[in-house]
Amino acid sequence: MVFLATSLSLAWFYIGLRRLPAAQHPPLWRNACFVIGVLSLYAMVQTHIDYYAQHMFFIHRAQHFVLHHVGAFLIALGASGGVLWAGMPDFVKPVLASKPIRTFMNVIMNPIVAPLIFVGMIYVWLIPAIHTRVMLDTRLYDLMNWSMALDGIAFWWLVLDPRPKPPARVGSGIRALLIIAVEPPQMVLGAILSLSSTDYYPVYQICGRMFDIPALSDQHYGGLIIWLPGTLLSLLAIILVLINMRRNEERGSQAHA
Repeated sequence: MVFLATSLSLAWFYIGLRRLPAAQHPPLWRNACFVIGVLSLYAMVQTHIDYYAQHMFFIHRAQHFVLHHVGAFLIALGASGGVLWAGMPDFVKPVLASKPIRTFMNVIMNPIVAPLIFVGMIYVWLIPAIHTRVMLDTRLYDLMNWSMALDGIAFWWLVLDPRPKPPARVGSGIRALLIIAVEPPQMVLGAILSLSSTDYYPVYQICGRMFDIPALSDQHYGGLIIWLPGTLLSLLAIILVLINMRRNEERGSQAHA
């Protein structure tokens, strides 16, 4: 399924670039962001990295940081929705434009719901009882990874959409607030895990740790991954929101000149 999704995404992207006139192509750096983002998601779940993530908590957190943050961030930064739409087969478009799909997207990208789901996904999958069950059930494990990646793409697209409102769903001020809103809960969770003297995830002892490090050290490293890199990415996101806001204001001024 992951291979199919990756192949279709890249194929539709390539076909879309061929079909659209050069004037409608995103800048090269955005195209590169999209491709790297898609490939990074693939690497997290379809290479040996995924095996290590099942046996070390801190690698698992690094894997999810890429799925939910870095890879999803790059895909959103690619702003390639128009290219993908141009490249996909005609029979797929009515499905994506159907009322159920549009309703679902409106819900998860609502400015109130989106940050709750974005942070909630991290918390829910790390509830010790749930995490233990997930790590021992292949279907739940796959569901966890898919939900983290798709939710990450939806959230980052909401805040990194380079277009002004409308057609973007929210304005620049709301985007900055959303980024700020999701950061404290992640910092709190990261601090709890990185400073705790309790091993919340003995399931990794059951699975067998790949590296000979204490369980608490494994958990502390994982907590730091939640705590620190996410803060830096949020700072970058706010900078990009401000840059997009300035560019949109300049375009608006030129259009009225």
